[in-house]
Amino acid sequence: MKFKSVILIGCLILILSVSAVFGEQGLVAESLQSNVPAALLKEIIEKIETRYSASSFSAAFFQESTLKAMEITDSAAGKVYVKRPDRLRWEYESPERQIIITDGKTLWIFKPEDRQVMIGNAPSFFKDGKGAGFLSDIKQIRKNFNILLTAEKETSYILKLFPLNKTMDFSYLQLSISKATSDIIQINTYNTYGDETRIMLSDFQYNAKMEDSFFTFTPPENTDILKLDP
Repeated sequence: MKFKSVILIGCLILILSVSAVFGEQGLVAESLQSNVPAALLKEIIEKIETRYSASSFSAAFFQESTLKAMEITDSAAGKVYVKRPDRLRWEYESPERQIIITDGKTLWIFKPEDRQVMIGNAPSFFKDGKGAGFLSDIKQIRKNFNILLTAEKETSYILKLFPLNKTMDFSYLQLSISKATSDIIQINTYNTYGDETRIMLSDFQYNAKMEDSFFTFTPPENTDILKLDP
């Protein structure tokens, strides 16, 4: 696997699983900033939950992943499909085609150019079995994070989410929320080493019909199959 692919896939899996790794405990902090009305933060979160109560959605994405110690930044783009409560499909279109799929039980990572499929147990990577993390179960953010409203811009709110249980691989999460639609338009993830992954989302489509078969994968013939260790 090319080094760039390792960075992008590793960072993507981290983003998908951050809400799951901390377990289901606690409630969202109303506000940890005295100058931010608790009612406003509550309203923002409720609107996000309403927006993502749809049975499915898709969006275009642009991803940038930075390893601070090595001063490396790589980018990728494609489309993501989510079906509640646990199905996910990320289709990378550039810089090289690859697909990450989970049905909530099995995780597949397919690299057509290398004729290679990596297969793992989704709950082992996403901990609570909800393979799509908070994107397919938005109420996870109430259960697993303390939430701050850190900025209000002309068209968006910026939320910073601190995990109730910290790990070395994950420090905090930042979400940019559209004021007009309550879409999550950007996800930034940071770890304690200073590494950062940014995913910008656009062109949302909600409640499109998606068959369950779209979130499973059968490896083509003459494809190398590798096992993913959790």
